[in-house]
Amino acid sequence: MVHPGAVLDEHVTVGAYAIVGENVKLGANTVLDPFAQVLGFTELGKNCRLFSYAVVGNIPQDLKYCYDETYLKIGDNNQFREFCTVNPGTLKGTETRIGNNNLFMTYAHVAHDCIVGDNNIFANNATLAGHVTVGNKAILGGLVAVHQFCRVGDHAIVGGCSKVTQDMPPYSMSDGHPAKICGINLVGLRRAKFPNDLIRQIKQSFKLLFFENHSFEQAAALVREEIPKSKEVENLLSFVESSKRGVSR
Repeated sequence: MVHPGAVLDEHVTVGAYAIVGENVKLGANTVLDPFAQVLGFTELGKNCRLFSYAVVGNIPQDLKYCYDETYLKIGDNNQFREFCTVNPGTLKGTETRIGNNNLFMTYAHVAHDCIVGDNNIFANNATLAGHVTVGNKAILGGLVAVHQFCRVGDHAIVGGCSKVTQDMPPYSMSDGHPAKICGINLVGLRRAKFPNDLIRQIKQSFKLLFFENHSFEQAAALVREEIPKSKEVENLLSFVESSKRGVSR
């Protein structure tokens, strides 16, 4: 069921019983499997796929929502497996944004006003509450729940069934209730072809920031004094220093 007002590239495929709403735009080679739904003011880029019963763009699960025009913008090469749900923004003119090359496994959920970068993996039932930010190349394990306004940094991995109540910094490995930092995401950094010297610098930075008895201000000063400067270390420091909910240790 495709609304006449929807804008579909000529190479889009829409399966049996799928639904495309009036204000939807679908990019080239995007595929909707049977019973998938794209609703609201939603844009999907090229080469995306919604598997059966995935629903993106339906109204947010937020009592503040007043049926104003809000948006969901999704980039290219994203996969939404069965029963995934993604909501647009809540207040008039706001949006949820998802980048490129992300995999959302079965029952994953992205709530209103979230920002998700590129090349992330959300395992089964991974859930973002409203206003969560996820960077690039992060992995959320199965049944992970991320609290409102939290951030998950680049190349971070969060273990399955974890409850994330504070920011998880870039390059970190975390787990637990609430989730705590266990160390660096060594396997992920090696897979991303980080040089050994850089991995060593990140590990030393983590030791100063999260595993020794310093305030974050003292630890950041020590990192800048003792660790060779790199964009990755500066990314880590910037993430910690800009935190509003606090960073897990």
